[in-house]
Amino acid sequence: MSTTMSKGSAPSNTSSTRSTRNTSDPYKYYLDESEIPTAFYNVRADMQTEHAPILHPGTLKPVVLADLEPVFCTELARQELNDSDRFIDIPGPVLDFYRMYRPSPLVRAYYLEKALDTPARIYYKYEGGNTSGSHKLNSAIAQAYYAKEQGLTALTTETGAGQWGTAMAMACAYFDLGLSVYMVKASYEQKPYRKTIMQCYGASVSPSPSDTTRIGQKMLENDPESYGSLGTAISEAVEVALDHNSTTRYVLGSVLNQVLLHQSIIGLESKAALDRLEVYPDLLIGCAGGGSNLGGLMAPYMADRLAGRAAPHFIAVEPASCPSLTRGRFAYDFCDTGEVTPLAKMYTLGHDFIPAPSHAGGLRYHGMSPILSQLYHDGFLDEARAVEQTEVLAAALLFARSEGTLPAPESAHAIRVAIDEALVCRETGEEKTILFGLTGNGMLDLAAYEQYLDGTMTDFIPSDEDLARGFASIPSLPGIQ
Repeated sequence: MSTTMSKGSAPSNTSSTRSTRNTSDPYKYYLDESEIPTAFYNVRADMQTEHAPILHPGTLKPVVLADLEPVFCTELARQELNDSDRFIDIPGPVLDFYRMYRPSPLVRAYYLEKALDTPARIYYKYEGGNTSGSHKLNSAIAQAYYAKEQGLTALTTETGAGQWGTAMAMACAYFDLGLSVYMVKASYEQKPYRKTIMQCYGASVSPSPSDTTRIGQKMLENDPESYGSLGTAISEAVEVALDHNSTTRYVLGSVLNQVLLHQSIIGLESKAALDRLEVYPDLLIGCAGGGSNLGGLMAPYMADRLAGRAAPHFIAVEPASCPSLTRGRFAYDFCDTGEVTPLAKMYTLGHDFIPAPSHAGGLRYHGMSPILSQLYHDGFLDEARAVEQTEVLAAALLFARSEGTLPAPESAHAIRVAIDEALVCRETGEEKTILFGLTGNGMLDLAAYEQYLDGTMTDFIPSDEDLARGFASIPSLPGIQ
């Protein structure tokens, strides 16, 4: 299989010198440790439309703190419901941990610009420089801290590609907490070394659906060969947390309001660094599965949009195999397959939708963050695009060969569209500034690259009939908009 770009892209051996680097300009820009943000930014406080409340699955009434406390740590439950405080202080022990790997670098992609022969200026915020290999550690360490402060002894969670599970294992080891991880079976089999890393940090890891929970047993009865989904893994982890409620709570790595709050540190650092360089992006691009990294990257720039100031054009990029924003419905739905979680209003493919086993396991979720969903519905998040994984891997290889970093397949969705936009600039001559999130590295995703290189990778695009089966599981809630 050719490794040059698809969709009219330039070949990777372009010899143009249009984007030559001035030696006075930094390739990587780091804030000082003293400049790490000391408060998370809560975009919900600035959103102008009324927030659709999370609904209790039994009463269909808006949840209150007491409804969430059996599942989440109390402080995290408060953060989930907080739509009034613009900034929430980052606890000192969390800031201390951040200093191990933050601030993360802001990089000017000079060599990618040269390979594309584009006048566009491309920047990316790189979050892969820690053992978890991704941005997930930003929220994991905060969630583990709140659990420890509450006196809990263990946590449960799910993971798709494994970055979140790894991050949570690292955080729990730091705060001496037990951790049970339910890893989507497709990724469990594709990425065995993710499991090994989690175990190195003391976590127990089970493929989901598993035979250790009631919901897992039910799923396996219905489909013994099921390769799982994040929705199923969530159900299993929540079930275990509720069964051990005196000592254990559940934590989630994306989708939730609390997670987007913690990930705002990505955008706050990015904006501080670009402001220092006197740069403001025209386009802001992020991959989107549950919404945590895109929501975090765009948070301070979305504050500009919500205040009526000039802001970037925001683009969410999702896999064509799991197109919640581009083909989903904006409706109340369960956040898990087993229907044990509250209902959230979001763009959803239906909680029974099982995405095909693509290599971007971290993006295989049936719904989108309620915050991003509302912003997209209201027109503040400008655009969503769905891309196929062969095109994504082509972009990933061009990026790796020009910039030196092998990206995670999830991150490469953002790279794909950043390249597409830079090529538009090549045609128009516009010198747009592009910012995208490089959320993680791909050193444990080599099975995906191997399949792409040997020509065995295929694209998974659900048919309208496939989507209809998922939509059928969206609950009908008369009188609730």
